[in-house]
Amino acid sequence: MCVLVLAWDAHPHWRLVVAGNRDELHARSAAPLQRWEKPNDLLAGKDLQSGGAWLGVSERGRFGVVTNLRGFGRPKEGRPSRGVLLRDLLSGEGRYADPSDVDLANFNPLNLIVLRDGQVAFWCNRPEPERRILSPGIYGLSNGALDEPWPKTLRLKAFLSEWIAAGAGHPEALLDGLRDDTPPVASSPPVAPSDVTQEPLLSAIFIRNPIYGTRCSTVAAVDHAGRGLIVERRFNAVGESEGETALSFSWPWRTSIS
Repeated sequence: MCVLVLAWDAHPHWRLVVAGNRDELHARSAAPLQRWEKPNDLLAGKDLQSGGAWLGVSERGRFGVVTNLRGFGRPKEGRPSRGVLLRDLLSGEGRYADPSDVDLANFNPLNLIVLRDGQVAFWCNRPEPERRILSPGIYGLSNGALDEPWPKTLRLKAFLSEWIAAGAGHPEALLDGLRDDTPPVASSPPVAPSDVTQEPLLSAIFIRNPIYGTRCSTVAAVDHAGRGLIVERRFNAVGESEGETALSFSWPWRTSIS
């Protein structure tokens, strides 16, 4: 997941709204958004190389998304999968269901946003492990610091803010903003270049590239009663849509209002 925006308790109807794109090598195999067989309360796509996930929700009342973090060199071989970390956090099971700072430091550089126990937290593990609770508001994240003003992050935050100001109707409308492939103005570039040589220093929200590009767009929204929807739209190597999945879910009432 390489660019996303999140609105937390920023609208009287919606408790949580998230919209993001997963940018990845097209050769890396993945299964589409689905309800997992085990654990069966997890709704997410699946990275078939690691068995992990990049964004998902659990009917235990959890949400999570992970991005790589630039500026600390190439990923090191032999480190545990960041997607497995997210899977364990969402399911509440496995080695990383409740990771320590030592556990986080052992992963390649990452950002993670996780909602559990009625709170949204931002975690990163470089230069040192950091955890903080997020107040209600609108946030943007790519492969740098939270709310770092990369052009594509600012553009997507503006799209989400406009959707909220217009009445925050159907969350699926946010998929249009995720499809924006307008080249950014050459300003406020990332501090560090991408680890993927095919990605330009300044990229659009939606990346078209036959080797590395936007693989899917995902929108998730949960209202204050705990009723939720998650939608994933998938793309091939030339940027054409090749499938869409929408799943409804519900969160425990106490989680949705806590």
